[in-house]
Amino acid sequence: MTYQTIMVHLQLGRSNEALLKIATELADKFHADVIGIAAGQPTQIIYGEGYAMLDFLNQEHAQTIKEIAEAETAFRKAFKSYKKNTEWRSTVTLGSLSEYIAGEACSADIVLTEIAPSDFFEGPNGVNVGELILQCGRPVLVLPVGEKMLKLENMLIGWKDTREARRAISDALPLLRLAKQVTVVEVVAEGETADANVRLKQVISWLKSHGVSAVPLVSVALKDDATQILSIANEKNADLVIAGAYGHSRLREWMLGGVTNDLLQRAEFCSLLSH
Repeated sequence: MTYQTIMVHLQLGRSNEALLKIATELADKFHADVIGIAAGQPTQIIYGEGYAMLDFLNQEHAQTIKEIAEAETAFRKAFKSYKKNTEWRSTVTLGSLSEYIAGEACSADIVLTEIAPSDFFEGPNGVNVGELILQCGRPVLVLPVGEKMLKLENMLIGWKDTREARRAISDALPLLRLAKQVTVVEVVAEGETADANVRLKQVISWLKSHGVSAVPLVSVALKDDATQILSIANEKNADLVIAGAYGHSRLREWMLGGVTNDLLQRAEFCSLLSH
């Protein structure tokens, strides 16, 4: 298993230079084809009249077209000398931006994007990464905005015996094979460590069968799972956190917290998330 095609999502209205640098390096590692993608959405006016309103909408549409053109120019410049196939896709739509990108993701094995904490509160041209992860059916490699390097030596897998975690670890295999150190961590309540050790032994064995050496770590819950996993990732100096996304409903995670939202809202770690 490898990544034959990588999709790179460029947010509008900001520099994507760091993201594109990492995308070119990752594409080189896997000798992959690359699809660049961007999307914008005009403001949806419920009521308005007169030339002033029409002028506003025309100006906004022109600005969105300009930002998409700037993103395409940056993409083509970054991959100007790249030897494999490259392609650009974009749209201005009244529909959901994340749905558009998710639909196009059927052409790719993995999607790269950036996130800043403010992206949860962006205007119409900001693509909500949480929605994208839920919809695209592909692993999403999320980079903090401005991250200039994606080291792939030390990886941490946040494990739970769920469909989403199993999907994430399988989706991450091409990256895991590049790592020098892999830790599989499960946070459990006191008294559940024996069962967790059995589960992690099975996971480690499965990884070994795919050429990945890993060590298990069972951690007794002292705080919420998300905070504890991120704390361990800091202690281990993890380059990449791999986790299943939204194992609980997204509403429950918004209300009670969860690993997915903490990873996205804090935007401290590069993370690979699958749903």
